[in-house]
Amino acid sequence: MAHSPTYKVPFRRRREQKTNYAKRLALLKSRELRMVVRKTNNQVIVQFVEAREAGDHVHAAAQSAELKKYGWKLHGGNIAAAYLTGFLAGGKAKKTGVSKAVLDLGLVTPVRGSRVFAALKGAIDAGIHIPASEAAFPKPERLKGKHVEAWLSKNPGLGNAFSRYKKEGVDYSKYSSYVEAAKAAIEQELK
Repeated sequence: MAHSPTYKVPFRRRREQKTNYAKRLALLKSRELRMVVRKTNNQVIVQFVEAREAGDHVHAAAQSAELKKYGWKLHGGNIAAAYLTGFLAGGKAKKTGVSKAVLDLGLVTPVRGSRVFAALKGAIDAGIHIPASEAAFPKPERLKGKHVEAWLSKNPGLGNAFSRYKKEGVDYSKYSSYVEAAKAAIEQELK
């Protein structure tokens, strides 16, 4: 007769696909401050976290929903919003004395040009030193939203896809100007 189970149940947070304990242990052993990037369908969340015995300590955090204070009227879950959120979080972290960190992706699969790397590029542009490859970042025209403007100029009849924002007075043919204006407002506040 068997005296032990043949299957070991994984930890609850691993079963819920919230934590990869092997990755987390490796990051904690490095004793580096972590830039934690999490994404949902509608927003991007960026935190600068220090691991302590009593629990993680957040030095600075930003969510793409905060961008509305800086004039951002567009969706909070796209690449441009992720870049601006990373820029905002990086600026806040720099004010608290953070100068370097490492990227913590969690369970996100790293894909070149994704929202996670857009947020990383924003934090780097804010002045935080985070080791990363330039090849992983989205192209500059995607960070500024120029690809949306180009798409609309080629397909003018498809502008109705953005009708929700038209009601709010948003002109998607000027997408890059919204990104630049929000970035300038963030820079102005962080001075």
